[in-house]
Amino acid sequence: MFRRKSLNDILHNPPADAEGHSHGGLERHLTVRDLTALGIAAVIGAGIFSTIGNASYDGGPAVSLLFVFTAIACAFSALCYAQFAATIPVSGSAYTYAYASFGELAAWIIGWALIMEYAVGNIVVAISWSDYFTGLLSGMGVTVPVWLTMGMQSAHKYYNEVLELMQAGKPLAEASAAQLEGYKAWNTAPELFGGLRLVIDLPAGLITLLITAVVYIGIKESKNASNLLVLLKLIVVATVIGVGVFYINPDNWSPFAPNGVGGVLKGVSAVFFAYIGFDAISTTAEECKNPQRDLPRAMIYALIICTVLYVIITLVLTGMVSYTELGVGDPLAFVFQKVGLNWLAGVVAVSAIFAMASVLLVFQIGQPRIWMTMSRDGLLPPVFAKVHPRFHTPSFSTIVTGFFVGVPAMLLNMDLVIDLTSIGTLFAFALVCGGILVIDPHGKSDARFKVPYIDGQYLVPLVLLVGAVLLFVYNAAGIEEFRKALSSGYEEGRHYIPMLVFFVACLLLAWYSFRKHLSLLPTLGLLTNLYLMTQLGINNWLLFFGWLIIGLALYFNYGFKHSKLGLKKAAARR
Repeated sequence: MFRRKSLNDILHNPPADAEGHSHGGLERHLTVRDLTALGIAAVIGAGIFSTIGNASYDGGPAVSLLFVFTAIACAFSALCYAQFAATIPVSGSAYTYAYASFGELAAWIIGWALIMEYAVGNIVVAISWSDYFTGLLSGMGVTVPVWLTMGMQSAHKYYNEVLELMQAGKPLAEASAAQLEGYKAWNTAPELFGGLRLVIDLPAGLITLLITAVVYIGIKESKNASNLLVLLKLIVVATVIGVGVFYINPDNWSPFAPNGVGGVLKGVSAVFFAYIGFDAISTTAEECKNPQRDLPRAMIYALIICTVLYVIITLVLTGMVSYTELGVGDPLAFVFQKVGLNWLAGVVAVSAIFAMASVLLVFQIGQPRIWMTMSRDGLLPPVFAKVHPRFHTPSFSTIVTGFFVGVPAMLLNMDLVIDLTSIGTLFAFALVCGGILVIDPHGKSDARFKVPYIDGQYLVPLVLLVGAVLLFVYNAAGIEEFRKALSSGYEEGRHYIPMLVFFVACLLLAWYSFRKHLSLLPTLGLLTNLYLMTQLGINNWLLFFGWLIIGLALYFNYGFKHSKLGLKKAAARR
C-alpha cells in the first residue's frame, strides 16, 4: 500500500502510449499561452458570476481581502504543483505526484478525491449553466417546459414540500418560487411508472454532451475552443470593470468589514470554489510542447491574472451597491440592473453561459487524463487507458466522464456539492504541498523549476504564533463560541473536530520544522489548505470520508491486486 514509484521509473520507463508522438499516443499541441488560457478558463467561471455575490453579502467589501488570502494559499500550492510538473512532466497531476512522494494508497486516495474536484464539480457547473441558459431563453420569449429544466431530485423534493403546505391548510403564497416551480414540474411531467415522473434538466445534459464531444475529438480543438471562450470572458470582465468604476459610491465601502473577521471567513468556501481549477492544467503535461518550462509559468500566470480580476470585480460590485443587496445568484447582472444599465446586464448573462462552458471544458479535459494515468498503473481496468488512434485522446475515459457528469446533472440538485468539491480539492492541494516536503524538504532538487527554499526552522513557529495572537485579538467572539461548543457535549462540539485536528497539525509541523529545517513555503501551503478545510463543516467531512470509503473498497478489490508496481515488486522477490 505504501510502495512508491521512483522518479526514475516515471521519467525513464513511461508507458508505451505516454510518449506523445507514437501511434495512438497523446499529441503535443499546448504552449504556455494555451495553458494559461486553460487555467483562466477553469478559474473564471461560476465563482465570478455567482458565488462572489453571497461571499460579498456575508463579508462586505472586505471579502476582496479574502480573495487575496485565498490566492496566497493557492499560490503556495501552485508553486508546489509547478515543481512537481517540472520534475514529473506526465499526465496524472496530483495523483502521480502523490505516487512518487507518499506511495500507492495515498495516490489512489488523491485520484479518487480528484473525481470530486473535476467530475462532481462539473455537475454543479452544468446545473448552473442550465439555470443561466433557460433564464436567457425566457428573456427572449422562448418557453421551455419546466419539467425539462429541473432535476428529478429537486422537483420531487419541492413537490412534497408544497403538498405538506397544502395539507397543513396554509396558502400557496407561503411557498417559495422554487417550490412552486418544482411542484409544477412534477405535476406536468409525463408519468413513467409507479408514480415516477420524467423530470430532467435537459440543458445540463446537452451542454455536457457537447463539451464531451469537443474534448473527445482532440486537444487541439479543445484548446481553440478554450482560447476563444477565455477571450470573450476577459472582454466582458474588462467591460464590467471599465463601466462599473463610473458608478462606484465610496460610501458603500464603509464599513469595510461590517460582520468582522467571522463574516469575511464565512465566504471561504464560496471564494475558494472560485479558484478551483488552476491545477487542472497539470493533467495536460503529455500534451504540452515544453511541459517542464510552460506548466509552472502557466499556473502562476493564471493565478495572478485571476486574482487581480477577482479583487477589482469585488471592489467594483461592493462600490456600486451596498453589500447587503448582493446575496443573489447573478451579482454582476444584478448591479447593472440596479443602476439602470439593463443592456449590460444582458451581456453579462450571455457571457456567463460562455464562462461556465469553458469551466466544463477544462474539467472534462482533466478527469479522463487522471483515469488514464491510474489505468496505466494498473489501478483501474486497462480500457480506461485506451487512446483513440485518430483523435489521440483518452477515448473511453472521456466517454465515462461525460456520463458521470451528464446523467447526475440532469437528475440531481447541487446542495452541499460546492463544499464537497472544495474539500476534495483542498485535500489534493494539501497532499501536493506535503509531497514537496517529502521529496525535497530542503530545496536541493535539480528540477527545472523548484519552490524557493526558505528555512522554516524559526519562521514556521513564528508565523503560527502571530496567527494565534491575531485570532485571539480580532476573532474573540469566534474563540468564545468555540469554547462553549466544546463544553456543550458531542452534538455541538463535533462541528469543531476539524479545527482541533488542525491545531494538532500546527503543533506537529512547528516542531518538525524546527527539528528538520523544512522549507517554509510548502509548509505554509500545507497549513493554509488544512485551515481552509476546517471551514467547510463536519457534515462535508463526513460525506468526504464516505466517498473515500467507497474508493478504498474499489482499491482493495481491484487496484491493490492489479497494481503494476506491486506485480513488478512481487516478481522481483521470486
